Amino acid sequence: MVHFYKEGRSQDVPTLVLFHGTGGTEHDLLPLAELISPESAVLSVRGSVLENSMPRFFRRLAEGIFDEEDLVRRTGELRDFLDEAAAKYGLDRSNMIAVGYSNGANIAASLIFHEAVSFRGAALHHPMVPRRGLKLPELNGLPVFIGAGMNDRICPPHETEELKSLLAEAGADVGLHWENYGHQLTGTEVEAAAAWFAKHFRQG
Repeated sequence: MVHFYKEGRSQDVPTLVLFHGTGGTEHDLLPLAELISPESAVLSVRGSVLENSMPRFFRRLAEGIFDEEDLVRRTGELRDFLDEAAAKYGLDRSNMIAVGYSNGANIAASLIFHEAVSFRGAALHHPMVPRRGLKLPELNGLPVFIGAGMNDRICPPHETEELKSLLAEAGADVGLHWENYGHQLTGTEVEAAAAWFAKHFRQG
């Protein structure tokens, strides 16, 4: 998979795995990673599906309607890529934090829905419920940050609350941050994600 890798300045902090939104690239969320954890190694992935020439991580049938068969297949491909990248770059596969926005947050959530050990934690900005009717694995206190907009028409508040409930019922430690905006990623939301990361993953 097309990706960008930056070696970390400290091995004591987790690797950040970045997943962009629709139409983005592996470079979009690099400033976000720098704000959340500048010492971390960064592995940023480009979605391999094109929708009107815009990269995505999986197909959709319409806005808000996922192609579940493709989602499951792409989730498996991404899991395999992360395993391979960890071996290639000498990363601790069990010490990766997902950071995703929109479509990227959805594929990160799908990895968590399908496999509890996908990540040590996840910061999901404006995610939707990736799949319904699926029994989630035991998440055993997995730290998850959800950033959401009260006026988000793509991911309305009830969708956010449903995702939070599903993750929490599976045992995740979910922190939900609301902004009075729409689907855009704001500076205060990023600051909240950085504070969440510091609380759960910084030493000392």
